[in-house]
Amino acid sequence: MNRTLRAAVIGLGSMGANHARVLADTPGVELVAVADPDAERVRKAVQGRPIPGFASPAALLAETRPDFVSVVVPTGLHEEVALACIEAGAHVLVEKPIAATLEAARRIAAAADRAGLLLTVGHIERFNPAVRELKRRLAEGQGGRVLQVRARRVGPFPHRIRDVGVIHDLGPHDIDIMRYLLDDDVERVYAESRSHIATGNEDLFAGMLRFRGGAMGLLDINWLTPTKERTLTVLCERGMFTVDYAAQVLCFYENYAAAAKEGVYASVTEGPMTRYPIQNREPLRVELEAFRDAILAGGPPPVPAADGIAALAIAEALVRSGETGLPVSLDEVATLP
Repeated sequence: MNRTLRAAVIGLGSMGANHARVLADTPGVELVAVADPDAERVRKAVQGRPIPGFASPAALLAETRPDFVSVVVPTGLHEEVALACIEAGAHVLVEKPIAATLEAARRIAAAADRAGLLLTVGHIERFNPAVRELKRRLAEGQGGRVLQVRARRVGPFPHRIRDVGVIHDLGPHDIDIMRYLLDDDVERVYAESRSHIATGNEDLFAGMLRFRGGAMGLLDINWLTPTKERTLTVLCERGMFTVDYAAQVLCFYENYAAAAKEGVYASVTEGPMTRYPIQNREPLRVELEAFRDAILAGGPPPVPAADGIAALAIAEALVRSGETGLPVSLDEVATLP
């Protein structure tokens, strides 16, 4: 018989506040506590809810003993807080990127594995209904072989971000989606990056990913664009899929010539466009429901730690390429401490 899981949220910035909001009304889950060093954030999160708020993760874990915790603190604190949750016996959802360094990410994953607890990484775009429908259609072979995946994730500078650059903050979203859709690993990367706002980190970035199966990934990501855009294009032999992440819209533009000569990729001509019906849902809600179900079923986690580590390794390679101006092999970062 299913039981109600006791959930907590540590870190109440904009994303953490959303975790608290969703968990508070998720069936099969009881939000039992929140924590943040900012007293005003805590006050807002507990307002109208019969739950305690804490200034520290240690106090929350000791007094409330949650079954699982959403760790939504700054990236540099992921390891410390996630390890504390695991030591307290809680399953953990840690927001992306999984950690500040590959070494820290591996320590978190190893600790969860030793404790027999589920660790999932908050790669939220996997739970976007439009992306899930795209994954299904690609798996069925609708477009044929994938040639290129292009992501554009741009918008104004988020003043809440200071600890990482745009590659680590936004890049893992689309890096993970590309790996997820292609079911393939990255062989090498090349990037150009610039810093225009004085944070010490890059805020303008263009990157290229070469997948082992031959597909090409293109990333256009920055914090300098006055309008917000979150789009994905998947170019296949028989046509092109487009996704608007925010609007949850999926379309397919048919390559009429390829469709007319099944199995013969001889030419490209414009064909009909189809917009597929998508049942819109909040991706965060889908993600947290998936984690709830995984805990009750005993696993596996919705997004395994290995996928979070892979996305972080690719981001690290892109940062290095942006700094050196040279292509970087993923084998070069696989052994980074």
